[in-house]
Amino acid sequence: MKKLKITQLRSIIKCKEKQKRTIKALGLGRPNYFAVLPDNPQTRGMIEVVKHLIKVEEINE
Repeated sequence: MKKLKITQLRSIIKCKEKQKRTIKALGLGRPNYFAVLPDNPQTRGMIEVVKHLIKVEEINE
């Protein structure tokens, strides 16, 4: 099953509230934090909202 490693690159200080809530829902919060999440449509939708703040890598398990 594929998983995604999502790393936060930028701060959320001047971001919109929706983007701040999405970062928290992904399990991130500060620059250089990362989370490993399943590759599904829900995760891909959240990535699309904050794609300018994060880096995504695919992991095969």
